Amino acid sequence: MLDDEAELRRFGYAQQLKRGMSAFGNFALSFSIISILTGAVSLYGYGLALGGPIEMAIGWPIVSVMTLLVAISLAELASAYPTAGALYHWATILGGPRLGWWTAWLNLIGQVAVLAGVDYAFADFLREALGLSDDPLHVHVLSLYAIVLVSHGVLNHVGIRLVTALNELSAWYHLVGTAILVGALLLWAPLQPVSFLMRRFVAPTDQGVLYPFAYACLVGLLQAQWTFTGYDASAHVAEETKGAQEAAPRGIVNAVWVSGVVGFVMLLVITLAIGDLETTAKSANPFVFVVRTALGGRLGAALVWMVIGAMWFCGLSSVTSNSRMLFAFARDGGAPMSSWLARVSERHRTPAVAIWVCVATAFVLAVWSRAYHVIVSISTIGFYVSYGLPIVLALRARRQGRLDRGPWHVGRWAPTVNVVAIVWIAFISVLFMLPPNQLTGYTFAGAMALLAVYYFAWARAHFAGPPALKRLHDAAIPTRTEAS
Repeated sequence: MLDDEAELRRFGYAQQLKRGMSAFGNFALSFSIISILTGAVSLYGYGLALGGPIEMAIGWPIVSVMTLLVAISLAELASAYPTAGALYHWATILGGPRLGWWTAWLNLIGQVAVLAGVDYAFADFLREALGLSDDPLHVHVLSLYAIVLVSHGVLNHVGIRLVTALNELSAWYHLVGTAILVGALLLWAPLQPVSFLMRRFVAPTDQGVLYPFAYACLVGLLQAQWTFTGYDASAHVAEETKGAQEAAPRGIVNAVWVSGVVGFVMLLVITLAIGDLETTAKSANPFVFVVRTALGGRLGAALVWMVIGAMWFCGLSSVTSNSRMLFAFARDGGAPMSSWLARVSERHRTPAVAIWVCVATAFVLAVWSRAYHVIVSISTIGFYVSYGLPIVLALRARRQGRLDRGPWHVGRWAPTVNVVAIVWIAFISVLFMLPPNQLTGYTFAGAMALLAVYYFAWARAHFAGPPALKRLHDAAIPTRTEAS
């Protein structure tokens, strides 16, 4: 195993953050951010209305397999370039600072939006569990939303050791919690026949639009694809992980395939527990409705509380990943007020300022709370476009014979995996901006326009990227190529 700190110095950085995360802790972070008990559950009604049971039975495994190919592509890069900047650094090394700058901002958009989506879902589930009203101004939800964001900010500020312990607990919590949910439904809920999983169903939108089944099924893939976001977190904490060149890529890949298998079983059982499909689809929260009607008040309520706990863990992990990305970008001068954002707490050795800026920015996104699907669509597109850029650049660099290869790789299968991953990313990036998510397209286009103004007004002339990484790109001579 290569020396972690020596490898970091190769990219021009000293060891500032505390390196105390184990391989399991690294996996647990990405697994907690994927959080099948958050994404698949909070958007369960969305998938059910756009495709019905067959969306769960066929849509989820399709997305799982395609996401795994994206994850493998990223894992190879995480093994070769184990830095907190992750995708931003990979794009800079392989394509120069300008593409690195755009990758960083796209990833930050995805990071902040997913944090907002996760914690807002938590607040809404908690409001319902506490029996609080959903008032027109969303006072109750916003109050709970602020509280949970602050709790995540405080714990991340205090230190990576505590957060790592909580992430490891979170991984077991998700696995055991899912097993309890599935077991309870199998034992005590009246279940539909297995043929019910092939049932097609499309519900009218809030505007009364009824989409054709095939189109609805495609758009409904957002439920699964949003769940599979944020697994790049294992790469973002590479500078805090022991044996990062092996642990980070394994953390990415293992988080995706474990989530895919466990989530698939969970969704099938929940769907089989549906009583009346149309009534369930019309309910305010179809997942909660299914669990409570299938298992009764007390047990159903207890399992809903268990899911709320999983959402809390997911939000905690999201702040960790988000803040590391912002910290890494800021220490290279890529963000406004970079010197401030790149500060590390002397006591806790955490990127304290970046943590609280991420928390505050996520709270501001509450303005989009009435368009929850816009938040999750933007986070999905932001993440996957930022994933796609370094994969495209890696494919090009591989053909030119100048791609680093770390100890974790898939050998000769890499180009094929890269191509399929790129095609999938392009497909979903367009798909999730189509109706009923056209507001996502307008919002994303507006964000890109603002970034373009900022780029041409300042970044193009002033941002040179990380000096050490820029030298690697300009020299086009990697230290460990695939040929070596």
